[in-house]
Amino acid sequence: MSQNNIVNAERRGKRQVLIRPSSKVVIKVLSVMQKHGYIGEFEIIDDHRGGKVVIQLNGRLNKCGVISPRFNIAVDSIEQWVALLLPARSFGKIILTTSAGIMDHQEARNKHVGGKILAFVY
Repeated sequence: MSQNNIVNAERRGKRQVLIRPSSKVVIKVLSVMQKHGYIGEFEIIDDHRGGKVVIQLNGRLNKCGVISPRFNIAVDSIEQWVALLLPARSFGKIILTTSAGIMDHQEARNKHVGGKILAFVY
């Protein structure tokens, strides 16, 4: 995924970053990051190739990355993954793909659904 580009641009202090190609998964992950305030607005540009996304950065992102392979997570093992991947207890989000869509780990726990782990962000 294009999360390295976002982190690198954030570290350089850039205000925006262009990532390509875009996909449904990338856009859903970006919307979860936006919902929690890690990035600003983003604009999808359809160039009839792979598509591009321009993301406005707001300086609140420390690190984000993709988890590969996409491990299966049961609802009761979400906490173990949070402890493994995030630096502090109430700091950061793990992004999962579930049968109810792509969401962060707290929303998945509230809806009581497990899924596959996609990414982390803090």
